[in-house]
Amino acid sequence: MDVKQLTALVAVADAGSVTRAAELLHLVQPAVTRQIHTLEQELGVPLFERSRAGMELTESGRLMLERARRVLSELERARAEIRPNPGVLQGIVTVGLLASTAELLAEQLVTTVLQEHPAVRLRIVSGYAGHVRQWLDAGDIDLGLLYNVKSASTLNVRPLLAEKLWAVAPPDSGLDIGRPVTLNEVASHPVVMPSAPHGIRTLVAAACTRLDIGLNIVVETNEVGVQKRLVRAGHGWTILPGIAVADDVGAGLLSAAPLHSPAVERTVALALPSTPKIPPAVHAVADLLVHQMREAVDRGDWPSAHWMLDK
Repeated sequence: MDVKQLTALVAVADAGSVTRAAELLHLVQPAVTRQIHTLEQELGVPLFERSRAGMELTESGRLMLERARRVLSELERARAEIRPNPGVLQGIVTVGLLASTAELLAEQLVTTVLQEHPAVRLRIVSGYAGHVRQWLDAGDIDLGLLYNVKSASTLNVRPLLAEKLWAVAPPDSGLDIGRPVTLNEVASHPVVMPSAPHGIRTLVAAACTRLDIGLNIVVETNEVGVQKRLVRAGHGWTILPGIAVADDVGAGLLSAAPLHSPAVERTVALALPSTPKIPPAVHAVADLLVHQMREAVDRGDWPSAHWMLDK
């Protein structure tokens, strides 16, 4: 098994055909076919199902693809971290942002890293807290934002800020960020929610249990953009952090108000793997992300949030 075989596997899986993969790799088609065939012989299982429609991964192929991506990523990182110029911070850093924070944080983080550490290559992924935790545990990202995680044996967790969740409704519902609404009011409407076990669903479910409230959940989706579009289309209300909807409210696309009776808060934390050797570039990006988040809170760009780290 060698790097060329793993590269061919990833290319064919992404392209869906040997012909397209060969074009992307600047190789002739028989060379790519040979690399895949040799890898399958070594493993003793087929990695692709071949059909007129293209190349589709088998179950074994999907498992191998996951490992191949990780191996190639680590090799790329090793190349980037070999420092021909001592004192120059460089490397590849993969950051996992909560989907609700990506719009506020991603662009500024990229800009700042390019300005202060131009030899650091940044990768940004976003998802719900459950996704970010899975990526951290699997080693797919170097640092990430989580919420309501106080401790974990595999992670070093630093709580940064707390923020209130908001009720979110279509623009004609009359919600106002200056007039909080109760969870009972939300429960009187159909609701669109993330599916369990993602964090906001867990937080809201716990609050409903305390008040013996049942929600009429009509749709579940684990994509924030879809969640907001469904609300705009009139399929129900939802519950999200203010940061996820502030721009939509300002543009008149949604209406929203902080929850009270009870107020439901989430604590956003920075998480890094609890390993003794964290690359300097990862620490540098983590520090920039924390500084950027603090500035966003101080400017008022992070609605209903208060900073916790210095307490």
